[in-house]
Amino acid sequence: MNLRKLGKTNRMVSEIGLGTWQLGTRWGDPFNEAEAMKILEASYDSGINLIDTADIYNDGNSEKAIGKFLKTHPDHFFVVTKCGRGLNPHTAEGYTPENMETFIDGSLRRLGVEQLDLVLLHCPPTSVYHKDSLFAGMDKLVEKGKIAHYGVSIEKVSEGLAAMEYPIAAMEVIFNMFRLKPADALFPEAQKKDIGILARVPLASGLLTGKYTKDTVFGKDDHRSYNRNGEAFDKGETFSGVDYALGLQAVEALKALFGTQDLIPYALRWILMHEAVSAVIPGASKQAQVLSNVRAAQLPPLTREQMEGVAAIYNQYLRPSIHENW
Repeated sequence: MNLRKLGKTNRMVSEIGLGTWQLGTRWGDPFNEAEAMKILEASYDSGINLIDTADIYNDGNSEKAIGKFLKTHPDHFFVVTKCGRGLNPHTAEGYTPENMETFIDGSLRRLGVEQLDLVLLHCPPTSVYHKDSLFAGMDKLVEKGKIAHYGVSIEKVSEGLAAMEYPIAAMEVIFNMFRLKPADALFPEAQKKDIGILARVPLASGLLTGKYTKDTVFGKDDHRSYNRNGEAFDKGETFSGVDYALGLQAVEALKALFGTQDLIPYALRWILMHEAVSAVIPGASKQAQVLSNVRAAQLPPLTREQMEGVAAIYNQYLRPSIHENW
């Protein structure tokens, strides 16, 4: 597994990490701790040393499972967690240093550590990225020793550019073959300021696996059923904001480009072709998905023709409805 530097943290992390939104479960299903531990063990055995989680994932059970695993594998994993989405209501007014410290204290308990490696503000409202008092409060939490570094997880490129006016160490952004804008508008500035980039939603909610068809049925508690138009949260979180039927057409073009029905390793390898990216963080609800994801690290670099082909497919099918929205 190749390692890359994660911005100002100066930590060398595996270029393929583990996202834990679905750790040990599928969307809407009960949490399965035994399966979660198998996923973490497979990640460890595969050379992954970067874990992405959040205080709200699986109602805190993702952090608890990671904390349990950390006890038997100390000093191996660099854990990124996020806070803020636990606010109810989720408003800019709730993003205060005091509330964030409360959330961070909860993560410290669940993970069983004395200091969090990296904390990200979890896709807050846009106005939060201009809130001087909040970022000053995050600096104080670093001084207190509760967190080593902090950053942001963003929805829009404009939010990332605003956040970089503060001393953040890293950020998460949706970046995949269906979401190209960050490479144009965000990555160059992040590189100038030594800010690590973690590419989230790398498979566009599974659409870029190549496994789905027009007849695929998603569970009623799966956001791919109920959030296609942004009914519950930002539309861009579901299939990267791509219309499902249009996305399927683009997927077929990608399959022809790469000569395969299994797009997973190519979708992840495409992301890693961008030097600004520190790591890609695909999720896994079962052990086999970890092994599938790490295949991308074994692929040779994509060719110029393949990279240009992806851009052409994006321009033909998706740019008009995607590029300016995020």
